[in-house]
Amino acid sequence: MIVALNDDASTRRLNKAPDRPIHDLADRTAVIAALESVSLVTWFSDDTPLALIESLSPDVLAKGGDWPVEQIVGGQWVLAHGGKVVSIDFDHERSPTATLEKIRKPTG
Repeated sequence: MIVALNDDASTRRLNKAPDRPIHDLADRTAVIAALESVSLVTWFSDDTPLALIESLSPDVLAKGGDWPVEQIVGGQWVLAHGGKVVSIDFDHERSPTATLEKIRKPTG
């Protein structure tokens, strides 16, 4: 499995929060690379991974369950080349956005 991450500048351009990314690219790639099922970790600087997806032409393109299959960037490319596109449901909400929301939530 190949995992592609937004680089730090790309993450900031997504305007998720002014303090994102929480962990820099080196830390994020190290964590993902430590997963046994991951063969390669790479990253992209563009706003979307479309160019990378087109160059890799994966058999399966997967993204988190907060993305409908029809909205996954590169999905049309993968489907047109005989591949499959999947949106994987979250078992546990552990996204950086959810973590920041929890931290910032006023206690009452």
